[in-house]
Amino acid sequence: MRKLFCVYLFLLVFQFLSAHDGYLRNSKVDVLHYEFSVALNDTTDRIEGRALIQIKIIQQTDSISFDLMSVNSDGKGMEVSGVLLHSHEINWKQVADRLTLFFGKPLKQNDTAEVVIKYGGVPSDGLIISKNKFGNRTFFSDNWPNRAHCYLPCIDHPYDKASVDFIITAPDKYKIVASGILIEESNLPGPTTLTHWSETVPLATKVMAFGASGFATQLAGTVNNVPVWTWVYPENRKEGFFDYYIAVKPLAYYSKLIGPYPYKKLANVQSKTIYGGLENAATIFYSERSVTGQGKAEGLIAHEIAHQWFGNCVTEADWHHVWLSEGFATYLTSLYFEAQQGRERLNSDMKSARNRVLRYNENNPTPVVDTTITRLMDLLNANSYQKGAWVLHMLRREIGDDFFFKGLRLYYVRFYNSNALSGDFEKVMEDVSGKDLHKFFQQWLFTPGQPELKIGQVQSKRNGMIEVSIEQKQNTLFEFNLELLIKDISGERIVNVAVKEKITKIEVTAASEVQIIPDPNVNLLFK
Repeated sequence: MRKLFCVYLFLLVFQFLSAHDGYLRNSKVDVLHYEFSVALNDTTDRIEGRALIQIKIIQQTDSISFDLMSVNSDGKGMEVSGVLLHSHEINWKQVADRLTLFFGKPLKQNDTAEVVIKYGGVPSDGLIISKNKFGNRTFFSDNWPNRAHCYLPCIDHPYDKASVDFIITAPDKYKIVASGILIEESNLPGPTTLTHWSETVPLATKVMAFGASGFATQLAGTVNNVPVWTWVYPENRKEGFFDYYIAVKPLAYYSKLIGPYPYKKLANVQSKTIYGGLENAATIFYSERSVTGQGKAEGLIAHEIAHQWFGNCVTEADWHHVWLSEGFATYLTSLYFEAQQGRERLNSDMKSARNRVLRYNENNPTPVVDTTITRLMDLLNANSYQKGAWVLHMLRREIGDDFFFKGLRLYYVRFYNSNALSGDFEKVMEDVSGKDLHKFFQQWLFTPGQPELKIGQVQSKRNGMIEVSIEQKQNTLFEFNLELLIKDISGERIVNVAVKEKITKIEVTAASEVQIIPDPNVNLLFK
């Protein structure tokens, strides 16, 4: 056992050194498929689990590590009772929320293997077992960002994606919704129901999910043969069907704008998620308070549906690049409303987003890709959402609509069901536009803050001319184009100024006193 423990420690050190964001990767294996069998009950919060995990060996190895929450001081956590490799018992070690399996003899490159982990316990997090607003007991996965391992043995990081089956047994008063499509729903003695959902598309664990509750369901419509289902509490049936019906519109819009929807169904589910919405693949969970019967959830629904393309299908390979998920969903939501209501709605959204970024930056002068963040929940900030959206908005203005949307579609195709980093997105946009965008991405993603401008004017000595000065007040200089709306007695016109230096000066003709309005078309993130 001492030898096994030494091997375990060596494995941890090796994986830590090879990690990009501190997560203990195992580059020698790839998880192909999870089958999670979970038994729920109404007597206790304890679950009984069985995980069948199929892996492929990338490089010869005699072990694999999974994330699984150990039992803590209050008795919550998961305890493993046995592990099988191809139906034979093998050694294992669970230390500090890490479960390592020892194969006994090395598995060779390109081998596939099937392990079974039997376990049970009371989830400390990740699976929310509680009562809903009507006082009824419910069970809902709430995996984001890395809370799946609180009740499921897995590689709880978006770099390793796998297909998944959920086989849930529960008292028959519950209906079960989960990732994938429904394979089986059977009555068992007890009375108990077994429900089997299967997702063949590879997912990150953060967006695998199941929910158990009393539900009313309705087919809201279909988009390109994809059924759009509503799942709400029976007591909210009328209001929920009305509020969630709108989901067919953003699904149709994004399918046309970006590319085919990557899954076989879309379920919009009223739930007990701790978030306003959680973008689980094809099975989105919304806060139970999102159902009002007043049709106020359209923006939330559009945001979570946008994630199905970016965040779920194309997934950030490291946590610190989560803007590739949240910034994209935020901007795509604004594009959805722009398509319906016009440029003024987009401008309004971007002004609001700019204010959020500036307020956040006052106390958090950090870049979008901030590798100093170690608490993953802290990534849910204005840099990831609103500044990420602004990066996309400014990129759209930098390369033009045709190249921008062509680039979005190519990025989706190139990293379909895979992972990407910010540099991958930059490369796609350079390939499409033919422009060197490194400076653009470097200053907007990896440099803290944004331009802080002082704009002044003085009467030139030459008759009829005004000298306009643009001073960058922040320490690190940015390069950008700034539009100035010049108003005088003769009318108004826009002057486009390329700003690179600490102070940039231009001269404009003026028939009278001049009013200068910076960025009239809302194209620049600045203070």
